Amino acid sequence: MAIVLRRTNYGEADRILKIITPLGQRSVMAKGVRREKSKLAGGIELFGISDIVIQAGKGNIGVLTSARLIDFYRHILEDYDRLQFGYEAINLISRASEMIDEPEWFDVLSEVYKGLDSLAMPLQLVQAWFYLQYAALTGYEINLSRDVNGNMLDAAKTYMYDPAERGLRLSEQGDITADHIKFMRVISAKPLRVVAQIGGVEPILPDVWLIARQQAAV
Repeated sequence: MAIVLRRTNYGEADRILKIITPLGQRSVMAKGVRREKSKLAGGIELFGISDIVIQAGKGNIGVLTSARLIDFYRHILEDYDRLQFGYEAINLISRASEMIDEPEWFDVLSEVYKGLDSLAMPLQLVQAWFYLQYAALTGYEINLSRDVNGNMLDAAKTYMYDPAERGLRLSEQGDITADHIKFMRVISAKPLRVVAQIGGVEPILPDVWLIARQQAAV
């Protein structure tokens, strides 16, 4: 299986594809894919998951010999904000997976696609989940057990987010409570589809979204 991250025209009718698979990132050549009757064209859409077959090519670029679209998340295309975030997630994973080639990137992007495709799922929830997963995979997982001074977090106290330290700082004026911290722990540990089943998070979601975005530094 594969998700297309980037398609670059090459020559008269070919394309070089950057893809992410459960085994990591790869580059493949899709020969003749831009021709009108190409059998490969329908299987390499953005915002889809494809079943592909790759043969060895020259150097590190494989040759795509078969591509069949398994899932296509068409509802993403119906909402401008969801579409734009979809592109943002693709671009961030495309860059990050070049340096940190982890198989988890495929699962993260798959979950994001499913979340964006479900128009009933709040966009901020999809974004917050992605940003915390992205931060963790790039080595900046938020510490939800201790504050920036190394002290255990206390459910009876309030905190503020310290962007310079990328962590929580004890503050009497802080607006981050035990509810925020519990919710971020769930987001960090569970698939998006599980997180989406939690009710009553609407009041704290904007705060969690902002923390997650800052933690990912995007």
